[in-house]
Amino acid sequence: MNKKQKILFRSSIFLNIVLVLFIVWKYINIHFASEQLFYTEVQDNLVELEGLIAHQKEDNWSEPNLVTTELGDVLEGIYVGLSNGKYLRTISNQDREVLEKLAAKLRQYPTDELYQFSSLTEQDQRNFEELQKKLRKAGLGLRITISNNWDSFMYSVKELENEIDVPLNK
Repeated sequence: MNKKQKILFRSSIFLNIVLVLFIVWKYINIHFASEQLFYTEVQDNLVELEGLIAHQKEDNWSEPNLVTTELGDVLEGIYVGLSNGKYLRTISNQDREVLEKLAAKLRQYPTDELYQFSSLTEQDQRNFEELQKKLRKAGLGLRITISNNWDSFMYSVKELENEIDVPLNK
């Protein structure tokens, strides 16, 4: 090889390495952003749901729509996260299935409809109070240390999904 070919060859190798590093860096950023979506839109909302149920229980369910609205936010967060994870291919089939099962089980509880709050029966209130206990047991509650680690998040989601009965009132 002459000198010009050696320079071109080395430049090509260098550019290929830079390109591969750039692609890996972008993939890591996309994966990180996808996980952050689940932490903020699902995990944080589940923690807030637990706190709202506890507050409503203490307050004799004076504003039950706070709970039903928050549950709607949890379900919306799951759907957005799953759609995002599906299109970006950042969520495994196993994790997707667990999250879909959790969403199906959470849909058993009353949520608000467009322009209309749900009214809760005493049985609904008891079901939400049981859900609050299950959230705490799964490690998703106020004043519980929560890690922004995917494995820890999915462990909590699996625990919660396993705890919720279908149908609710057996």
